[in-house]
Amino acid sequence: MNQTVTIQPGGIEIEVLEGETVLEAGLRRGLSLPHSCRSGSCMACIATLTRGEVFYRHGPPLGLSEADKSAGRLLMCQAEAAGPLEIEAMTVAAAGVAALKRLPCRVEKLEKLCHDVMGLWLRLPPIGHLGFRAGQYLDFVLPDGDHRSFSIANPPHDADMLELHVRRVPNGAFSEFVFEELRPRQLLRMMGPLGNFYVRGESMRPLLMVAGGTGIAPIQSMLLDLVHRKDPRPVVLYWGVRARRDLYRHELLQALADANSGLKYVPVLSEPAESDNWSGRVGLVHEAVLDDHEELREFDVYLSGPPPMIDAARDAFSPRGMREERLYFDAFDFSPRVQAALESSG
Repeated sequence: MNQTVTIQPGGIEIEVLEGETVLEAGLRRGLSLPHSCRSGSCMACIATLTRGEVFYRHGPPLGLSEADKSAGRLLMCQAEAAGPLEIEAMTVAAAGVAALKRLPCRVEKLEKLCHDVMGLWLRLPPIGHLGFRAGQYLDFVLPDGDHRSFSIANPPHDADMLELHVRRVPNGAFSEFVFEELRPRQLLRMMGPLGNFYVRGESMRPLLMVAGGTGIAPIQSMLLDLVHRKDPRPVVLYWGVRARRDLYRHELLQALADANSGLKYVPVLSEPAESDNWSGRVGLVHEAVLDDHEELREFDVYLSGPPPMIDAARDAFSPRGMREERLYFDAFDFSPRVQAALESSG
């Protein structure tokens, strides 16, 4: 049964369809609601329940503490309405980006970028221009109604095809499908553009970008867009991966840095193999940032990667002067179903 949710401040009413989360309903309506991982881990979509009751189809989100629950906090990316609701959200505004679209797309190309990352290129129908901002993502809509989220790696000015980076994950039915079964010319259904992760244009402060693993995908889109627009802001990019083989976009990023004096690129390996003969930076990516920068108050900070990396960076950067209002992040995480499968498998 469909339910009505009133979002304060502003008294905006949205209809939540049966089986739809509060966040999904708000995005479908065209609202800009704070969110990132969409799996209940990053806490970006936290809101306060002032009237009504919610339930969680996949169980209570791990990110919500008992104190949060007692205070009426909810996570919009997981909460479904059990009846009419009223909530208070951190920010609610009409999205200044293209309207959310549901479109078919055709697989144009598949290319293995490294041992566990597949590059996936999609072509939209002629009337299906997405109008995304660099850094946003799309959702694949699966036959069972579930969604899988992937950041768009190409920039908006080069959008004849959409480039995605799909990492193979244990017990990940969709990633296994991409690696083992998906073929060129097959059709998929997608929804987008989604997300609040994009470079803010109102500031001329230097940009600090930190990516972990396939978190480089939205950062790649941002960098290509900044270069294309001849944005004058200096950019420092740190990309953290485990070993040399995981730096699947190293040549592209190094070429961008070589051609643009305002861009500095620092790859960091956490566990380089002996055969890598690696002479570059070693360790955790956020620690490399701390080694290079005594002060971070001058930067707008963009983080993209797994929630543990984002949490570690936030905790470490704040004492160095990073201001929370200048922090933007995109937390990559498993879907609730995959997370449950991982936990049950030990």
